[in-house]
Amino acid sequence: MPLRTPIPVMPGRERPAPAPDRGPTVPADPVPAGGPELPDDPDGRPGSGGEHVLQDELGSTARADRFYGDQLRDRLLPRMVEFIGRMEMAFIATADGHGECDSSLRAGPPGFLQVLDERTMAYPEYRGNGVYASLGNLVENPHVGVLMVDFVDSLIGLHVNGRARILDDEAFRLGYPEHARDGERGRRAEHWVVIDVEEAYIHCRKHIPRMERVTQRRPWGTDDPARKGGDFFGARGTPQRVPRPPRRRFPSTTHLGAGASRTLRRRPPAR
Repeated sequence: MPLRTPIPVMPGRERPAPAPDRGPTVPADPVPAGGPELPDDPDGRPGSGGEHVLQDELGSTARADRFYGDQLRDRLLPRMVEFIGRMEMAFIATADGHGECDSSLRAGPPGFLQVLDERTMAYPEYRGNGVYASLGNLVENPHVGVLMVDFVDSLIGLHVNGRARILDDEAFRLGYPEHARDGERGRRAEHWVVIDVEEAYIHCRKHIPRMERVTQRRPWGTDDPARKGGDFFGARGTPQRVPRPPRRRFPSTTHLGAGASRTLRRRPPAR
């Protein structure tokens, strides 16, 4: 029985189905059209090509390499596992196949974020507004970033970046029976997002505000619009879209120095 329940993709954004022997996964990464082509890193340094360009341009390569060497790992270390186990919320960053970004909040009692092993973690997706913004992005683009912050005790954060697979609840329970559990008051997840960890690293406490825990009752799982926030921002009754004034479009590298701009320009086609 496959661990992944197929999810439909919008017409015109279809992706090839994964090969059967590769196991459950979301569709392959799309290739950005017309984006800047960054140089390959022959030394295999962590981080993106864009990071390396700016580090070189701004003179921070040595500092960045110290951070990579001291703090960035390709797996979850024991203290990271303990940290994740006591988190009650996480910020989830995704992007669709065109690079359009979205960030969202996931929350629950300690333990709602599951560490399956040192290279895999998962979080549940419950019934929501029916938009499926994050899951929809993951259907097109499996890359995901998770930021967890302890605002109360440690005043520290943890980034986990990786590639995601979407499993329905039944499939997750079959594949990971020791980790499947119902949420507070018996809430049962509709889906699980399983993340193959590629990077894990600290978020420094320098600007993390200290907060104080308060006791409050929350209506978990409610579909009552008022208890879910209602029309807090006054959107109902306003036009969904209004004409946007013309915007002057700049190349994405105009804020960089000449050296970085040259590096980020597309390479001429091979002859």
